[in-house]
Amino acid sequence: MDTFLYEELMKETEEELAILKGNQAVNKKIYTDLTSDFVIQSEKFLKDDLIMIRKHPRYINFPRHSHDYIEMNYVFHGQFHQKVADLPITLKQGDILLLNQHIEHELAACEENDIVINFIIHPAFFDYILSNLSTGFVQSQMLYFLMNSIFDFSQKGEYLYYPVSNSGRIQDIMQQLLKEMMEESILSKSKIKFLMGLLIIELIEQQNQTNRSTIQSEQHAFLTEVFRYIEEHYQEANLQSLANRFNQTVYWVSKEIKSLTNQNFKDLVQQKRLLVAKNLLVYSDLPMQSIAEEVGYENISYFYRLFKKKYGMTPKAYKMQLIKED
Repeated sequence: MDTFLYEELMKETEEELAILKGNQAVNKKIYTDLTSDFVIQSEKFLKDDLIMIRKHPRYINFPRHSHDYIEMNYVFHGQFHQKVADLPITLKQGDILLLNQHIEHELAACEENDIVINFIIHPAFFDYILSNLSTGFVQSQMLYFLMNSIFDFSQKGEYLYYPVSNSGRIQDIMQQLLKEMMEESILSKSKIKFLMGLLIIELIEQQNQTNRSTIQSEQHAFLTEVFRYIEEHYQEANLQSLANRFNQTVYWVSKEIKSLTNQNFKDLVQQKRLLVAKNLLVYSDLPMQSIAEEVGYENISYFYRLFKKKYGMTPKAYKMQLIKED
């Protein structure tokens, strides 16, 4: 364990000092503007950021509450007792607990040697991961699917418990994250985002290694084949041709894709086509009509509308922006 981190995190915060002086009620004003339900609000902590890291206050019980962000608990030292959706859970040193939005939990008071770190994560951070840590259509789609298996971004409460104290790679990432929290530099926020992205990928891998059921393996294989088909045949891709690969009906394949990705087959094909079109704009001198036809659109007006909806500007404007930047 890093001695510097331990000594720094053992120091009492202002909130903890107030508790030790006898204020045994949680100061809800720190966490929410609501006067009825105890819902911890991300705006109290995140401001314009996607992630905030803070030490959980010791010496006080936290009553039942929920939050409008994704929370991650990490036990740096000691242990952490809580009830998540009425289920008692004890986190040991090195363990991680991921809590989706809206799930309710209550926390037992941490003692002096129990050091717990809370990560407050805006759901938009996962879009950030997809755009920065994945390359290519197949990789980004598979990463999206795997992250979806961690969290259902809805009102439905979910959590995942990771007993990862023996994972050297995960513990190293956590140590680096905490150092960036304590020794803030001009690049700390960027480092924290990328380290969190790496951590999420490591947790996905951990989940796959410890939870490989037949159903999950079949779903993974199905989507891999779907994404591979789109990658190879995006210009003329159609559901009937894909369904023939699985010896299934169009209805079954369409329903399965929607269930696993929360997107339609047409949406997936469109994403691939527009990604190729964007790359052609960047790396070729083809005219717009040729680019539209190259990615499978005969109607250039329709191609223009789709591109603008996806990237916020027309293909021509996108090309002109690249020229100006150069």
